[in-house]
Amino acid sequence: MKIDCDILISGGGIAGLTAAAAFGTAGFDVICVDPTPPVTERDQAGADMRSTAMLQPARTILEAADIWSHLAPHAAPLQVMRIVDAGGPEPEPRVTREFDATEISDQPFGWNFPNWLLRRELLERLAELPNVDFRPGTGTTTLFTRTASARVGLTDGSRITTKLVIAADGRDSPMRNAAGIDIHTQRYGQKALTFAVTHPVPHDNVSTEIHRSGGPFTLVPLPDRDGMPCSAVVWMDDGPATMARATTDIAEFETEMSQRSCHLFGPLTLASPRAVWPIISQHAARLSGERIALIAEAAHVVPPIGAQGLNMSLNDLGTLLELAKDNRESLGKASMLDAYHKARYSDIQLRVRGIDLLNRASQASSPLARDARAMGLNALYSMAPVRKILMQMGLGMR
Repeated sequence: MKIDCDILISGGGIAGLTAAAAFGTAGFDVICVDPTPPVTERDQAGADMRSTAMLQPARTILEAADIWSHLAPHAAPLQVMRIVDAGGPEPEPRVTREFDATEISDQPFGWNFPNWLLRRELLERLAELPNVDFRPGTGTTTLFTRTASARVGLTDGSRITTKLVIAADGRDSPMRNAAGIDIHTQRYGQKALTFAVTHPVPHDNVSTEIHRSGGPFTLVPLPDRDGMPCSAVVWMDDGPATMARATTDIAEFETEMSQRSCHLFGPLTLASPRAVWPIISQHAARLSGERIALIAEAAHVVPPIGAQGLNMSLNDLGTLLELAKDNRESLGKASMLDAYHKARYSDIQLRVRGIDLLNRASQASSPLARDARAMGLNALYSMAPVRKILMQMGLGMR
């Protein structure tokens, strides 16, 4: 039997590319495929204008894969996480609480990067690895597994025989579906509008999440743009309202988003195209099957609250990588994959449920529910031990 590679990664998003770099650096022969070639320039059509916060634990994985040296020059530190409740009669702050990383660490909570830039730097790292074959424009179609190997059909008509398939191919994962692994999906009726803004008031490396109704309005620090402070914005709201804003006249949109931001950073100026993303919560019934492991959005999807999404994905990757290094001779066998499912499943369930509750609280529309949310924020923040535990849990330290 001819084995074409140790690991076939289906999906070349940020999680898939990071996995290719991590496993390649660890000495595995890797093929990574994705049907959509990555967009790696900010102003190029189709650029992903979202941003990703890499929390502290993620840096360990990125350093081990020699990715951090590529990313560090572009990092915007996240030193403080600020939560603002603006649920009163007028859209203005009534409760503001700041969670400072210095309470639990000598490092920032994490570092923020534009998604298009992450893809660019990850591709540069893959180009340095002769044992990684990245094939943009090629997807996966079929999966046939047996106890000794898996055979994957690709959209170019070829077939790859591999010891392990890693599904990093998104919430509609072709490989998860081919493996027959069930999913549970929760819909909220929300969509997220993502874009970048400049503003006259510096962000001072503070990530700000403003709650009123419909979902949070979050500003995450980015490096300055054209000499002005810059932030990535995720604006969650009911689907119809979000779709209407996606095409609103720019001047009108800037007025509305500045009001929704409570003018904390002065008037906001749109600095990128606007993109719309559906908000769901989703998790797979299992994280593994015969010769296949699910990571990232193939395994779990959560609303963009608390920077948990990709960092849960990197926890998946870190766990799977350690198991693979410990089981090089039995890579992809049932015992290894069962251990992966057991190690990650309970943590994923806990975080999916927790973020679901936070999102439902952020949707509150009645004055009574908004008041309860504000009181809850005050109560949690006022208890220092609880505040520190929440910060540690958010970073994955607990």
